[in-house]
Parts: sequence; structure tokens; C-alpha cells
Amino acid sequence: MAVCEAVSCGSSLRWPRVLLFGDSITQFSFQQGGWGASLADKLVRKCDVLNRGFSGYNTRWAKIILPRLIRKGNSLDNPITVTIFFGANDSALKDENPKQHIPLEEYAANLKSMVQYLKSVDIHENRIILITPPPLCETAWEKECILQGCKLNRLNLVVGEYAKACLQVAQACGTDVLDLWTLMQEDSQDFSSYLSDGLHLSPKGNEFLFSHLWPLLEKKISSLPLLLPYWRDVAEAKPELSLLGDGDH
Repeated sequence: MAVCEAVSCGSSLRWPRVLLFGDSITQFSFQQGGWGASLADKLVRKCDVLNRGFSGYNTRWAKIILPRLIRKGNSLDNPITVTIFFGANDSALKDENPKQHIPLEEYAANLKSMVQYLKSVDIHENRIILITPPPLCETAWEKECILQGCKLNRLNLVVGEYAKACLQVAQACGTDVLDLWTLMQEDSQDFSSYLSDGLHLSPKGNEFLFSHLWPLLEKKISSLPLLLPYWRDVAEAKPELSLLGDGDH
């Protein structure tokens, strides 16, 4: 007997997706206490949260690989929301780190190009969130650089210029933006506790990012139902009546 004769087959259940696209700060976000892991926990049974973070990448490389992650003509699998979180590597000083450095104007152009690509595959600008790089704690990061046998290769004021460019791209493209660089330094607060090594996020920094990103994301996915019914609501005599529909019903 064929499987579908033995078990009544329902329609395929489409599972919405949120895609996190960025550099190491995104790649590491699924570690314990990470901001991506917190999003996945918050959205369990409503959508999948996909980590597409690439340690060390800049926007020049990101622009090249984005069409490999989200393809034209594959709209059924397109994410309902995309975060774009680059700049920590782009803002590296050219003289000290030429491989990762991207000129400021190109950085902005690359961000804009990625937004335009997403729009071309039917991901509207209101489903995109840009995130600026966080501030850089130079004293802590310099220690890391020395351990790696190099000089300090980033400066917080320079990172701020890239953060500002990210804000300008978001305004021009009509996307949401999370200005992490400004928020973490608000009221001249000591932001070093938000960073584990001067560049990457500490547990406190992950919590900070999640707390500010969630309100932006929530308004985009608040209408998503719980996928498949709560167990108490499953029909006991004929569970297929409950389990082969869509959503929370």
C-alpha cells in the first residue's frame, strides 16, 4: 500500500524564514546567549531563523554571494525578513588591513546594491533591516591585534563614518535600520562591556542588540501564526483533521 493511501496526505507546510546576513558578528550570533539564538527561541514554531554570517567578510564579497543565498525565481523560499549587518570589516584601515578594507563610498554602494537585489527577488524594502557596525573599543582591540602580530587596524571614529553611511543608505532605500554604533555610545556611556574583545559582542552586547532588534522585527512578523496546533487542541479521535491544515487551527 502506498504511503499516501495509508496516511491521508495534507498540503506541504511552508515554514517562513528570517535570514540573518552578515560577518562574524552574525556568524557568532547562534552561540549560547547570542542575539540570533535569542531570535530563534522567540520565533520557534512561527518561522526558522537562518544564520548566514561569514566571519571576516566585507560588503564586496557579500554582494557577490547574496544571489547564491537567495535566488531569483525561488519566491516560495524567500525569507519574510532579512537583516544586513556589515561594516566591522569594511571599516578596517587600508594601510593596516588592505584585504578587508572597503572604501566608504563603495561600502555604501554595496549596501544599496544588496537592497536593490533583494527587491528584485520580491523582498520589499519594508522587510529589510540594516544594522550598523557596533562601536570599536580601541584599547581592547589593539591587544588582540598585538597578539596576532599586527598594529591596531581599526579606529572607532572611522567605524562611525561607516555607520553613518549605513544610516544614509537605509534612508535612501526606505529600509529600517538599527544604529548600533550610536545606541551603544548614547549619553557617552562606557560601551566596552558590550564587546568581548573590542570588536565582537559580549553576552551583554548580544542582549543589547537583541533588545533593540526585536521591536523592529516583531512588527514585520507579528501576524505569523503558530505553526500546527497546540497539542491540547489536536482532535483525539482523528488527529489528521487538526494536523493536516495550515497554521494554528
